[in-house]
Amino acid sequence: MDCFYIITNKLKDKDYKITNEIRQYIQSRGKTCFLSEKDGEGHIIPGTIPEEAQCGLVLGGDGTLIRAVRDMGGQSLPLLGINLGTLGYLADVELRDFKQALDQLFDGTPDIEERMMLEGVFRGERKDIAMNDVVLAREGKVRIVRFNIYVNGILLNTYQADGVIISTPTGSTGYNLSAGGPVVEPTAQMIVITPICSHALNTSSVVLSADDVIEVEICEGRYGRQEQVSLCFDGAEQTTLITGESVCIRRAGQTAKLIKLSRESFMKTMRRKMKGN
Repeated sequence: MDCFYIITNKLKDKDYKITNEIRQYIQSRGKTCFLSEKDGEGHIIPGTIPEEAQCGLVLGGDGTLIRAVRDMGGQSLPLLGINLGTLGYLADVELRDFKQALDQLFDGTPDIEERMMLEGVFRGERKDIAMNDVVLAREGKVRIVRFNIYVNGILLNTYQADGVIISTPTGSTGYNLSAGGPVVEPTAQMIVITPICSHALNTSSVVLSADDVIEVEICEGRYGRQEQVSLCFDGAEQTTLITGESVCIRRAGQTAKLIKLSRESFMKTMRRKMKGN
């Protein structure tokens, strides 16, 4: 690889000391490097990613990498996460190892994992995508909400819960895991539905085919009360849905492309990083 595009989390590298160190190392090897241009909210400005870029280096944590995937939309630039955060579950490289990682990229063609994503459609034509999960959660007072879950047009279940998580395999180790959902190998092709604090004794997660279409409908509350629910894609901007509204979720047309340099297995990585820290 000869041309790199650096995406930096400014909160984790405020003075760009790390960014400049990495850029200088790339240029010292005769390679080309661009820095991302961002707006006031920290999003990559559309149309500013160089066409010649072959690899995106994401400096930050898991949230930074997920935001980069979302900002790029349908662009197919593969990304390598360099961890400046705490857990860094998605980041393949620790900061102390960045030179060794770059040398691997300079000298060869890396393995690229394609991770499935989700697309949600709501209120007619409004759309968003998620690499990790789509979450619907109650707003306002602490009380349960009823959700009807349809799969391919057929009612699967009605949950009385604080919310519902629709997760990709990549997102299975996030909120889904915290809510008691199963861990799924990240390159698998499936969708996981997990209720949040369900008011039932026998409510478990449901694992579906990646080709299934899921609709989550917000039901009427007790005594005809109108409910309000927060709809959130990958923990980003929230939209409020009310009783009678729904979101339709399916596999997205695009995938997230992550560069993998480590030969460590998914199971070993999970065991090493998921120890309660």
